[in-house]
Amino acid sequence: MSVYVGNLSYEVTEESLNAIFAEYGSVKRVQLPTDRETGQLRGFGFVQMGADAEETAAIDALDGAEWMGRQLKVNKARPREDRCSFGGDRGNYSFRNCY
Repeated sequence: MSVYVGNLSYEVTEESLNAIFAEYGSVKRVQLPTDRETGQLRGFGFVQMGADAEETAAIDALDGAEWMGRQLKVNKARPREDRCSFGGDRGNYSFRNCY
């Protein structure tokens, strides 16, 4: 499982996020998604830790904490949902990629 970290500063780096979570246990992976077109950070990320107890400790300590001028939103990450995209023009919509 991994931890969702929201309301991140756009100045955050994988290294700085790793460092703050490392205070609560071993960090296996940090992921900071970027916008496809601009390459700018999207303001949230995911942290995978070594054990559930470490994730729980980090969530309890960091949810609502202020870091880099922002109040963090930290919780267990939910599985990614399949999304449908709508296409068409002039009101003629169809379902694409919906299975």
